[in-house]
Order: sequence, then structure tokens, then C-alpha cells
Amino acid sequence: MTAAAPATSPGETDIAGSFIAQQLRVGLECSAAGRLEEAIAAYQRGLAAVEKELPAETPIETISELHSRLGNACMVRGDLDLAAENYKAALRLAPHLTDCWCNLGNVQHKTGKPQDAVAFYLQALRLNPRHWPARTNLVQALMATRQYIMAKAILLELIDERPQDGQIRHQLGKTCFELNELDTAIECFQQAAVLNPADAESIYWIGGIKQTMGETEAAKAAYAAAARIQPLIRRPAVKSPADFRVLALYAPFAGNTPTEFLFKDCGYDIDTLALFASSECDSESLRQGVQVVVNLVSDADQADGLLPLVADLVSRLGKPTVNDPRKIQRTTRDNVAGLLGGIHGCRIPRVLRQNAGSDLSVATLRAALASPSFILVRPAGTHGGDDFEKIESPIELEAVVVQRPGTDRYFIEYVDYRSADGYFRKYRFIFVDGQILPYHLAIADNWKVHHENTDMADHQWMQQEETAFLNDPTTVFNSGHYQMLRAIQQRIDLEYFGIDCGLDPSGNLVVFEVNATMLVHEHNQKFPYKDPFVLRIKLAFDEMLRKLAIADVS
Repeated sequence: MTAAAPATSPGETDIAGSFIAQQLRVGLECSAAGRLEEAIAAYQRGLAAVEKELPAETPIETISELHSRLGNACMVRGDLDLAAENYKAALRLAPHLTDCWCNLGNVQHKTGKPQDAVAFYLQALRLNPRHWPARTNLVQALMATRQYIMAKAILLELIDERPQDGQIRHQLGKTCFELNELDTAIECFQQAAVLNPADAESIYWIGGIKQTMGETEAAKAAYAAAARIQPLIRRPAVKSPADFRVLALYAPFAGNTPTEFLFKDCGYDIDTLALFASSECDSESLRQGVQVVVNLVSDADQADGLLPLVADLVSRLGKPTVNDPRKIQRTTRDNVAGLLGGIHGCRIPRVLRQNAGSDLSVATLRAALASPSFILVRPAGTHGGDDFEKIESPIELEAVVVQRPGTDRYFIEYVDYRSADGYFRKYRFIFVDGQILPYHLAIADNWKVHHENTDMADHQWMQQEETAFLNDPTTVFNSGHYQMLRAIQQRIDLEYFGIDCGLDPSGNLVVFEVNATMLVHEHNQKFPYKDPFVLRIKLAFDEMLRKLAIADVS
């Protein structure tokens, strides 16, 4: 997000003749020297003096610039409310200040109101249609509100004006990705990397898209090339100085905790390190300035071969760590079933894992799963509904057992969790630093329930039921259920993870999945009532990191 400088400059304002003007000059000098707090104090002294004198005796230009400059300084400090207050004060005096409109849009965007930001950027552009920061920031706001076609149109105009600007090419690549124009997105990222050979992020994007397209070798090559350029991706905090620094560890092909939302608009700096089987990491240099490590490598099946490397690195870093990789190793589906066994009132479906290349007989399978009526089967390391089936007949089971001998897979006891009204309900909680926070309720008329694939957007009663659950989960889950959830939290023993669960007709808690790979996102346009509950999870995550950072310093 590009900040715009105030429209007036020191040369345009007489800053020699009064105390007020002198404070403006002092503030400008302190800002230029990086002494932010001194600059803020000077601007505030100047504005306090304005209130004591007759406003008519002070040029409007001087007052509006004091407000505008104070707004900028507060923005850098992270005090967005005070920044907005001062931008608005400047605009009341001088509504022609294009930069102020732009920066007011930046405040709205940073506070999670991108649609409001769009309006302010458009006002800036009405004053100056060529204003570059307003146009580039408008693109980001349009992206945040999923107005990708408009964002793409503006980016194409910007590229025509500045064809050598690699960052604009990079942004266009992200926009094309959202529009599912994958080949065009790759081309844009390639052009961005040519224009800026140090642009590792664009190459990481190429790797991610290639991985999505199933081009594994090309994806691995891109990831490796990006890592050679820049092993660490640095994302600065939205404020200065940052509260602390986080080192996030992730593995491109090993299943990671989704962080698009969790790491958005943070008050702390984030260094993200890509890890591969061949990675050799200098733990001493990585730990410099870092207070907290967040291990994102969270799929115990996909990352089986890499987690020992991550565990070794975490040990050498010696910092407070979220989701120790040694604990992640215990979260395969079969291990979780064992870990959670014996919790009174909690139904943990039996799980049998078949490793690639091993023989499995139907008799062995039925004995392991206590001969359930139905059996679920899915490849190890998968979490969505694809390639996840219910086996309903002995003949079908015989056929499935001999299929895919080269794939690790799970056979899972099917537990009927249909409600009395015939619908299936799957609840998701996120555990954050001891808290049990509701994330969603998915309702469907079939057993394979995923929130994004339901038709809940078309049924008001379903949305009302989800809203009631989010507002007060105890209307569904009683004190006994919460005892079970706390027992699960203690046995899994991770700082951040999720659970998908349901209730059977007898009121028992049915556990479907427990791991740290569960998605928490903010794209709830069809279900806006979810927003405050999703935000609560992020705030709890941020607070957990802050507490760990303080513990490291102390």
C-alpha cells in the first residue's frame, strides 16, 4: 500500500513567522530524521497553539498541513484512528488535498474496510485522475473486495504507462490468478521476475500455480529458484516500529497451516522461510531479531519426511514456538484416533491406515473397524471432499481394497451423525492458546459436508442457526461436550489447531478431523455474520504471539 505525501510542501507554506509554523518545521525535520514521536509532539503543539489563537490568524494551508503531516506520522506509528481523525480535519479545511483522500483510503483499508477505501481512492482520482498512489492502492482495495475485473483493467493501464515496473506486473499476476487465468498469471510473474531479478516472491507464485496445475517438477524447480534468491520472504508490520518479529517456517509441498488471513495486517514483522528436504539453515542468523517461531508445516502425512528437519531447526533456534513439529508428527488420522481414545462421551471413529505397497484383506479391514455398516476411504494427506468416498456394499469394498496399491490411504469407520430433521451438521472450532473458538457450522442433506459446497446461502434458516451457534455455542454444546473439547485440546497439545465434529443422535461428540491445517479465512461475502467471529480468531492468534514474544524478551 503506497502512502501519499501531503499535497503541500514546506516551500509552499510560510514556516518562518510564528510558533505554529515553527512547530510544523520542527515536525518535518524530525520526521525526515526518523524521530517519529518528536515529530508527532511538534505537530500536536502546533495544533494546540492554533486552538488558542484565532483560526483566522493562521493560514489554512499551515493548519491543514499540520493535520495532514500528523496523520502521516500516526499512520506510521500504527495509530490509525488518530490518523483518520487528522486526515478528515485537513480535508475539512482543504478538500482539494488529493494525497489526504488517498491516505484516508489507506486507513480504511488497513482497518478492514476496503469497500470504504475504494470510495476515498475514487475521490482522490476525481481530483487528479493520474494520481499514482491512489490508482495502485485502489487496485489493492478492489482485490480485497473481489472486484478482480476492475482491478485488472486499472493494472493494464498502469503497465502501459510504466512498462518497466515489475511490481505492477506482479500485482497483475495475482489478479489473473484470482480470475483463474493461470497461464496469464504465470506470464505476468515471469515478466516481473525478468524486470526485477531479485523478485523471489513472483517466482514463489509461479511455483504455487504450477503446483495447483499439477506440474510438480516445474513447481519444485520454481520454489528452489526462489529460495536461492531469497530464502526469507519479509513482510513488514503495518506499523513502525513493529511490536516484535516472527519467523514462520513452511514447506511448499508438505501441507501448511493457512495464513493468508492470520498474517494479514499484523503489528509484527514476519519472516517466512521456505524449507525443502535439501535445506541447510543457519539457525544463528535466522534467530537474530526474532522473538517467536511459528511452525506452519502441519500435515503429518504430507510432511512425514520433512518434519524431523523442521524439528531440528526449531531446537537449534531455541525460541518460543507455536506448534512444535514433534507434536505435529503425532497428528496423522490414525494417531489422533489413538490419542483421543477413552474420552467419555466422545466417539472417535476407528481408523486403519494402509501404507503404499502393503496388502490388506477385507477380513483384516472389517476386524479393525469392528465391521461397521459403511466404511469411508480417502488418500492420506487429503482434507477436502475430493477422492473421499463411502463404501456401502461388500462387493464395492472388495474392489476398493485392491485399488491404488501405490497410495497411502485411510479406511475410517463411518459414524452416522444425521440430526433428527434429516440434515447433517458439522461444526468447526479453532483452538487458540487455550481458547475454544467457534468458526462455522455447515449444514447439508448428505454426509459429506463442507461449508463452501453447501447451499446454505439459499436458506435463511440455516444461516440463522449458524449465527446462533457462533454467538453462543453452549446452545448446542453443553458443559460435558466442552469437557471433551478441553480433553482433546490437552491431548493434542498444540497452540493452534482445529477440530471438525458433530453430534450423534444420542448427543455424543463425534470427531471427524483434528489438525493444524484447517482453513480460517475472511471471504464471507455470502455469510457476513461470520466476520466478527473470524476476526476474533485472528485477534486471539495475534495475542498469543504477543504473549510469547514478551516471554522471550523477559
